[in-house]
Amino acid sequence: MTVKTAKTYSAAIDAVVEAAERHGFKVQAIHDVSGTLAEKGFEREPLTLIEACNARYAHAVLERDVRIGLMLPCPLMVYEQRGQVFISTMRPTAMTRIYPRANVAGISAEVERILSEIIHEAAV
Repeated sequence: MTVKTAKTYSAAIDAVVEAAERHGFKVQAIHDVSGTLAEKGFEREPLTLIEACNARYAHAVLERDVRIGLMLPCPLMVYEQRGQVFISTMRPTAMTRIYPRANVAGISAEVERILSEIIHEAAV
C-alpha cells in the first residue's frame, strides 16, 4: 500500500510518526536505511523505515501463532524516488496467506485499515 505525498521527505517522516501515535501505535525505531547504506558505500535516494507497534494487536496475533512475530512490528516506509516522496506499508492481511492456520484474518484486516488511515493522514 503506497501513497504519494507533496510533503518533503523529512516532513513525511514526522507526519507518519505523529499519525501512528494518534492511532495508538508506539514507534519503536526509525531506521535511516539510505544513510546506513551510504556509510557502506552504497548510495541511493532517501529511504527510512519506521517500526510501529500496537501492543493489543501484537499480543492477539502472537497468541494465535508466535511465528507471526517475524512480521512485527508493523513497518512503515518513507522514501524518495525521482524527486517524489512516498509513504508505504505492507498489507497485514498478507500474513493470512503466510500463516493460514493462525486465524488472524479479522485482526489483520483491522490493522490494515488503521495503517491505511495512518499513511493517508500522513500524506496530506
